[in-house]
Amino acid sequence: MGELRPARLRAVDVLRVGGAGLRARPTRVVLSALGIAIGIAAMVSVVGISTSSREDLDRQLSALGTNLLAVGPGQTLFGEQTHLPAESVGMIGRMEPVTATTATGAVVGAKVYRNDRVPASQSGGIGVLAARTDLPATVGVTMARGEFLNDATARYPAVVLGAKAAERLGVAAPGEPVHLGGGWFTVVGVLGPAPLAPELDTAALVGWPVAERELGFDGYPTTVYARAREDAVHAVQARLAATANPEHPDEVEVSRPSDVLAAKQATDATLNALLLGLGAVALLVGGVGVANTMVISVLERRAEIGLRRSLGATRGHVRAQFLAESLLLSGLGGVGGAVLGVLVTGGYALYQGWPSVVPAWATAGGVVATVVIGVVAGLYPAVRASRLSPTEALATP
Repeated sequence: MGELRPARLRAVDVLRVGGAGLRARPTRVVLSALGIAIGIAAMVSVVGISTSSREDLDRQLSALGTNLLAVGPGQTLFGEQTHLPAESVGMIGRMEPVTATTATGAVVGAKVYRNDRVPASQSGGIGVLAARTDLPATVGVTMARGEFLNDATARYPAVVLGAKAAERLGVAAPGEPVHLGGGWFTVVGVLGPAPLAPELDTAALVGWPVAERELGFDGYPTTVYARAREDAVHAVQARLAATANPEHPDEVEVSRPSDVLAAKQATDATLNALLLGLGAVALLVGGVGVANTMVISVLERRAEIGLRRSLGATRGHVRAQFLAESLLLSGLGGVGGAVLGVLVTGGYALYQGWPSVVPAWATAGGVVATVVIGVVAGLYPAVRASRLSPTEALATP
């Protein structure tokens, strides 16, 4: 007569038995799975929202171009403010990799007001800049309303307002007059937001000729904008100071406006790390909830465990049953949390007008994390249940 061996449970049987244990306690299962779901949703949504924001930033930079460089005057060794030579725009424009140049110049002492009755102290922080007619094309800013200055209007009292300047002055449409530099100028256009040149948002732009003729402008550019070929940006950046002011290159400041947006992205990454930490804490709390549920389940089902052992179930069968329950409980929370995270990301991205992007590794990693949590949280209760002898379990009231 051959030796009797304990029956082996198939994987589908283990899952069926584990599912039956969960269905018997639906409220507790939902609450425990909810803890896991919140942690996973927090992690997925943080990664998804930050990725969507980064994708939106990349699209903006691609549209605006990362090849814009800005040149401005620095200071002397004694801390005195310098100015760029009047010929700096032309010299920079003659550099072989430079494809376009333009400039603005601060009109010192000129203020702009809605009308001549506004007190002089209430200028609203709006500066007056002399601008060249090719400014929008070079900087990459568009017109929200009206037209920019051209060769004709640049010679007459015409002004283009930045986006915030128009808002502060209460100018709704082109054709309205504003009081600028002691005289009346007609608004011919309003710029859209200028992400790469935010100083234009709070500026009133007038033509270079009229600024020199009527506003006392000295003709020196305060900011020169240059577009370079993408493959030569760093090389041009290294040579700009010496080109703009050959006599005193140390008194020139060169910047790349797109680097500011990249720095903002790095700042957001630091905040995302904090939020991911909070998501991990929520995930840990959910894991503790699963472990607590499984331990209580073992205590409440001692009679069931004893009956199964009496009918021939081995310790391995009992361990597999409770471990399967833990995995199913965590898996339920993980899948629900991943779906919730994707929905939160999509909703927030839609509200912000961003493209919705959730990396596959984030959702897959969330589900894998729940599997690990399920194994860790269910291991001790499963082992404890398997160690109960049939007589000890059946004797429990």
